[in-house]
Amino acid sequence: MRLLKVSLSLLLLTLTAPAAVAEETPSILAPEAEHFTLQPVEGGFIRLDKRSGAVSFCTAKNGISVCRLGADERATMEAELERLRAENARLKSATAQPRSTMPGEEEFERALSFTERFLRRIMRLFREESSNDGRL
Repeated sequence: MRLLKVSLSLLLLTLTAPAAVAEETPSILAPEAEHFTLQPVEGGFIRLDKRSGAVSFCTAKNGISVCRLGADERATMEAELERLRAENARLKSATAQPRSTMPGEEEFERALSFTERFLRRIMRLFREESSNDGRL
């Protein structure tokens, strides 16, 4: 019976202690326009990135704070890095292929036809203008 009372007491203490600590120590806001929220936990702080949702565990030793990403975030970051590497390689290979800067025969003929029509119209306008008053 005594063991049961001690167990229940320990259980109640365990459940209420974090709530009491949380009430005593409010979360700390980082000065970067509230980009991060720091919450004290045993052995350091939990840092929440409000923009991306990433959670890190931070510790401070000798005046230097060190934050480590959680396993989920690290795996997600590694997957994103691999995706970006693959996209970068694909884009580099696409730009490495030489492109023909010379127009094809059909495009050249179309441009020549446009130029020829333009010059004929200009010449016709010049002739009409010079026949009206004798000067250009």
